[in-house]
Amino acid sequence: MDSTQNFSGLAATYTAGRPVYAEAFLESLYARHGFSAESVIADIGSGTGKFAKQLLNRGSEVWCVEPNGDMRHTAAKELSGYTKFHAVNGTAAETTLADASVDFITTAQAFHWFDVSAFQRECRRILKPGGRVFLIWNLRDMTDEMNRRCHTVHAAYCPAFRGFGGGIQKDDARIAQFFDGQYRYEEFSNPLFYDREKFLSRSLSGSYSLQKGDARYADYIAALSGIFDEYAENGVLTMANRTVVYSGTL
Repeated sequence: MDSTQNFSGLAATYTAGRPVYAEAFLESLYARHGFSAESVIADIGSGTGKFAKQLLNRGSEVWCVEPNGDMRHTAAKELSGYTKFHAVNGTAAETTLADASVDFITTAQAFHWFDVSAFQRECRRILKPGGRVFLIWNLRDMTDEMNRRCHTVHAAYCPAFRGFGGGIQKDDARIAQFFDGQYRYEEFSNPLFYDREKFLSRSLSGSYSLQKGDARYADYIAALSGIFDEYAENGVLTMANRTVVYSGTL
């Protein structure tokens, strides 16, 4: 199956359930990594524009490259008020952006879908000299009991589940390959807080998640609701989570 279509029909759920990235990470980009209101950024696999919106809020120009029409059109609607937002129908291997046209490349929650070599070639083509790439994920803290319970439920009910964050591992071989072994790793605490509706939306926003009409969907929802009931306090469930970032030049 074409991986660019894995999120077709999930844009509304994705927008409702997926979190933004740690504000301390955004601060570091603009205070220590050279991002500014004058920066031109390509956000690859931008989805519904969750991370792009955080960059746009700081005044940067962002080219949101997203091959999935459902996700791209939702981003265009969500971000239509930003004059420096540009929606691009392109892929990680073929962004359609001009040679040496961007200062930075970001990809949030998407690198694990890419062909590493093709993406590396495309980054080298569109980056200005000295430009840097940032591979970003929100990852659940798996030392947390509630997150381990969620993992067990998804593994039991979702045949396509390979782990949260696309199964990406710390210092994954694909990341080392992309950066030719030379990169910087950082992580930032980013705890998440959900009411029942948002927790279920977060759970249903994965490409692997069961959807209405799937076998065992009702049991899947019941199991997730049971987790919420067990761990929520005063109607709010806290999910231990962090924003992790790999960055470097190519």
